[in-house]
Amino acid sequence: MKRTGFNMTDESDKAMTDHIVSAFDADLKQLGDKLAEMGGLCEKLVAESVDALLRRDTALARRVIDWDRSIDRLQQEIEERAVNTIARRAPVAVDLREVVAALRIANDLERIGDLAKNIAKRVVALEGQFQPPKLAGGVAHISDLTLGQLKDVLDAYTRRDEERAMEVWNRDGEIDALYNSLFRELLTYMMEDPRNIGFCAHLLFCAKNIERIGDHATNVAETVYYLVHGVPLTEERPKADLTSTTTLNF
Repeated sequence: MKRTGFNMTDESDKAMTDHIVSAFDADLKQLGDKLAEMGGLCEKLVAESVDALLRRDTALARRVIDWDRSIDRLQQEIEERAVNTIARRAPVAVDLREVVAALRIANDLERIGDLAKNIAKRVVALEGQFQPPKLAGGVAHISDLTLGQLKDVLDAYTRRDEERAMEVWNRDGEIDALYNSLFRELLTYMMEDPRNIGFCAHLLFCAKNIERIGDHATNVAETVYYLVHGVPLTEERPKADLTSTTTLNF
C-alpha cells in the first residue's frame, strides 16, 4: 500500500487548528465591531453635547445624557466578550495584545462618554441663567480640535496605524494650550463683570471636560503604539496645562 506522507491524525489536527484560528478571528472581529460602534457613538455624544452648549439646547442635552447609557452597555459587552475570548482561546503574544487593547480602548471611550454627559448636565444647569453672548466661542474651537483628535485616533486603531496615532499623541499639547488660553479669557470676563461668574464657571468646567476628552484620545494613541510594538510608550506625554498653578482673585 502506497504511503501518502501524512495520516488522518495530521489531517484532523490541521482541521482543528484551522477551526481554532477561525473562531479566534471571529471573536476579534466582534470586538472590533463593538469598539467601532462605541467609538462612533462617543464622537456623536461629544459633538452633540458641545452643540447643545453653544445653542443652549436643553432638550438635546437631555438626549445626550440618555445616550450615555448605550455607551455603558457597549463597554460591558466588550468586557464580557474580551474575558470570554481570553478564557476560551488563551491567546498569547500579539493575539493577547489585541484583546487587551480592546479592553483599554473601551475603558477610555466609556470615560469620554461620561465627560460628554457632564457637559450636557452643565447645559441643563445653565437653563434660565444669565448667559452673556459670544463667551462660548473658545469652547467651540477647543472642541473642534479635540473631536478631530478622537476621530483620527480611532481611525489609527482601526488601521493599526502607529504613525497616525503618534501624530495624535504629539498634538495633545495643542489642546492644553487652547485650554490655558480659554481659562485666562474666562477668568478675565469673570473679574470684569460679576454677572458673568456663574456662566463662565460652567464654561470652565465644560472646557476642562473637553480637555480631558483629549487626554483619553491620547491614551488610545498610546494603546495603538502598544498594540503595534508590544511594549508601552515610555516617552513623557507632551502636557501643557498650566491652570493648576493659577490663583483666582476676585
